[in-house]
Amino acid sequence: MTHKVKMLTLGWVQTNCFIIGDSTSGTAVLIDAPDDAPRLRQEIEREGWQLSAILLTHAHWDHVRALHGLKEATNAPIYMHAADLPLLEEMPDRVQAWIGEIELPAPKPDVLVQHGELLALPACRLEVRHTPGHTPGHVSYVWHEGAVVFSGDCLFEGSVGRTDFPYADHKTLMESIFKQLLSLPEDYTIACGHGRTTTVARERQTNPFVLDWQARLGGSR
Repeated sequence: MTHKVKMLTLGWVQTNCFIIGDSTSGTAVLIDAPDDAPRLRQEIEREGWQLSAILLTHAHWDHVRALHGLKEATNAPIYMHAADLPLLEEMPDRVQAWIGEIELPAPKPDVLVQHGELLALPACRLEVRHTPGHTPGHVSYVWHEGAVVFSGDCLFEGSVGRTDFPYADHKTLMESIFKQLLSLPEDYTIACGHGRTTTVARERQTNPFVLDWQARLGGSR
């Protein structure tokens, strides 16, 4: 298969989303759905792809605002972890609290993913890794053929996901990072939910939160 990955940064808090398109099947997968449904549809249609799935790393409002428009236009199935369902239901209230706008309720997911599951989608195959901490149902998607992990808001270049939100926990987040992300091969790209992409090697060696956590544990990890 011939693949192409596009990163778009959209919305009030500059959220990254990723489109994996496959020219052989003519389909695409969208990972996270921030703000601008028309722009996302335009980017997918420009490449001649059909959207076959929408995968959510987590259900914070800035990653799901385009769900309603995309579902209405494409009927593509929505994938997410069950533990984030309460956050998805709260999304309209969160939007109003953060930016003062009225928001339609998000559509319910069609598929609830589980840790370790391999999603054999028309465009690509993705491994689901449960990476809670930023949210209870946060997951990362590993595309082994492309040597990429889509980490959402779990791990960033030189930083980690916030844990001062409801349902968040810093210890759980750091355990997720070490067990599920930094355990991947060093050359894997980390495609983050905000900011620039990075690599497993770079974050192991230079991320101050990672180094601090290692020091606290006495270098045991």
